[in-house]
Order: sequence, then structure tokens, then C-alpha cells
Amino acid sequence: MMMKTLRATCAVFCITVIAATGVTAQETARVARQIDSPAGPASETPNLFTAPDGRIFLSWIEKAGDRRALRFAVRNGSAWSDARTIAEGRNWFVNWADFPSVFALADGTLVAHWLVKSGAGTYAYNVNLSISTDGGKTWGKAITPHRDNTQTEHGFVSMFAAAGRRVGAVWLDGRNFASKSDSHAHGASKEEMTLRHAAVSADGKLSDEAVLDSRVCECCQTSAAQTTEGAVVVYRDRSEKEVRDIFIVRFAGGRWTEPKTVHNDEWEIQGCPVNGPSVAAEGRRVAVAWFTAAADAPRVKVAFSEDAGASFGQAIQVDEGSPLGRVDVLVLADGSAFVTWLERAEKGAEVRARPIRPDGSRGRSITVAESSAARASGFPQTARSGSEIIFAWTEPGPAPRVRTAVLNLADYK
Repeated sequence: MMMKTLRATCAVFCITVIAATGVTAQETARVARQIDSPAGPASETPNLFTAPDGRIFLSWIEKAGDRRALRFAVRNGSAWSDARTIAEGRNWFVNWADFPSVFALADGTLVAHWLVKSGAGTYAYNVNLSISTDGGKTWGKAITPHRDNTQTEHGFVSMFAAAGRRVGAVWLDGRNFASKSDSHAHGASKEEMTLRHAAVSADGKLSDEAVLDSRVCECCQTSAAQTTEGAVVVYRDRSEKEVRDIFIVRFAGGRWTEPKTVHNDEWEIQGCPVNGPSVAAEGRRVAVAWFTAAADAPRVKVAFSEDAGASFGQAIQVDEGSPLGRVDVLVLADGSAFVTWLERAEKGAEVRARPIRPDGSRGRSITVAESSAARASGFPQTARSGSEIIFAWTEPGPAPRVRTAVLNLADYK
């Protein structure tokens, strides 16, 4: 998923933290309240982001006939703004797991991304970025942050603030598959999916282009966050032995570090699980949440770093025993991680959430909403401003729609 920029708050987060072994499914509760969503009918693939000034941006795709539109709304206080359109087109690549986003720099500059087909192949598409300097009233000409001009996959984008009022963008890049008819190959091959970076200025100029990892999992989301020491990016790696665990790269001392594992699950799997990690940061504290099914035991885990991602502590189990993954994570004012995921349930699946403290203790989980195990339910999203957490998810069905809910941390006891 995407970077969550979190503001410090003076609100007291009152929560009774109990040991992991003391939490049962019967203790879950519905304390999140559904609120009116600004997304219209036939909407899907939501994304949430908290701007440096505390406003929460919700973006999504709406379908109208054979056209798609990327739209967004802003929550400032207790209500969503009217929805605005960023871009629209007929030749977009729309995928349940590879979704657009909106990002805000500290000076108010907005950057949006979406995916546009580049050829006849199923997975031939490019990243498009657009910049707004007037609060989203108007948007500039689309910018492509990669210059390879191959009809291959470019997607799973994450953004972060770079030096010089630029935005840093990272994405999965399939240019090495240009000689193949299917750039989304899952089996072992000499062609590799890579993780790449470029910084984009307000006038559309590219700089600092780099390969961050030369062999990564083909279709799991990336996620980025900003620490006081620089940006961190997490993603699913792919070893020569098809072990696909979660890795991190950091921008430290003016350069990108070598890839390093967050935790050695040793999940050996021949195909991409389409289930990427999420990272959040506050100061030097970093929390990474992810899904693994190593040893045929599905789990959602979280791990903490106290040194800006240079090292991580133990992995802590988050789920209730039957997770589907599709995680998101925030860092709360008290240093806890707030993790959301999909858990299998009697009627299909539920959007679940719970806080985890760095010492490994878990708060009780809450059920945010009923959902589905189908791909159409997408990846639930979270963002925080002050004492409120906002949730967004796709309600699947013949007429899918993006729904939103709010949780006041003071009500979670």
C-alpha cells in the first residue's frame, strides 16, 4: 500500500492491552461507525492518505459506460468534500490489487497516479502521474516516471516526499519481460521484475532514477513511509529459490541501501500471492505489516523498528487464525501499530482491525465491516487524523461501491 503520514496528537488513546493468548473471536466488537461515502455508484479500488496538515484524501475509480474516472474527496473535520475528477479515459488498466492513489506534499502540492494501457498485452500498461498546485482544482499533463517505452507491466506504485519539493515514486517494473508475450509471468525465468525509483519535480522533470531491487515478486503491492532519517520502502522479494518474504530499502545518507529482509518467514511459493505489505512511520519508529502462508499456515504479522527501519524486532501475529491478508498499518500516537486485514468469516470475510504494542501485546480486534473473500472486495484502507481513524473498502456485488467508516479512538476501550 501506500505511505501514511501521521500527525502527533495530544489525544489520549485509552485502550486496555491484553496478551495475545487472552484475545478470542468472541471479544471482537463493532465500534467503527459507517459514514456517508463521497464515492458514487460503480466505484471501486479506494485509497486513503493523510496529508501533512491532517486532511485525509480518499481516491477511487468510478465507471461510466466504457470510461473510467479517477476521483477524490477530502475529509477536513467531520465531513467529506464534494468529489472532484482528476483524470478519465477509456484505455486504463483497472485491477483489484493495483490501484491509483493521491499524495500530498507539505506545501500543498498534490500528486495523483493511475495506470494506462500501453499495448495489446493484458499486462502492458504504464504509470501516469499528474500534479496539482491549486488544491486539486486543476491537474497537469500526465507524466510517465519510467522511460523504457516497453509494452510491459509498470505498476504497484508508492509515493513519498523527496528533497527539493519533489515526489519520490517507486513501482514494479517489467521492462525485462519485453521479449515475452506475457510480462506478468509467474514462474521461474531469466527475466526479472524489478523495483525502481524516480523523483518527479512539479514541472515534470525526472531525476534520481535507480533500480532498488533487481528481482522482486511480480504483483504484490509496494508501500512507502517517511521517517526522520529518510524514506523507507517495503515490498515482497523473490529469491532464486522462490522464497518471497518482505524486504525493505531505505534512503539514508543520500543513497538507497541494499535490500534487507524485515523477517525471515521462508515462504517458498512458485507464484505471486498478490498480497503486499504495508509500512507506516512516526519519527524513527517504523511498523511493517504483512501476510505470509509459510509452512501452509496463513498469518498476518507486524514487526517494529526503533531505528528508522535499519533493524526489526520479533514478528507479532495479528490475525484471529484464518486471515486472507490484504493488510494496512498505521502508527498511533502512543507508538502502537494499528493493523487492518481481511479475516475469513461465516458469511465470507470481515474487515478486521486491532492495535499491537511493540512489546507484542495485542488489543482486542474489532470488526469494521462485512466483506467478501473475492478479489472484487479489494484491499481495505486506513488513515488517521487526530483521534479518528477512517476506513475505506469496496463493497462488492453487481453494483460495487466504495464505503467509508470512522473510529474515534476514545470510543475504543
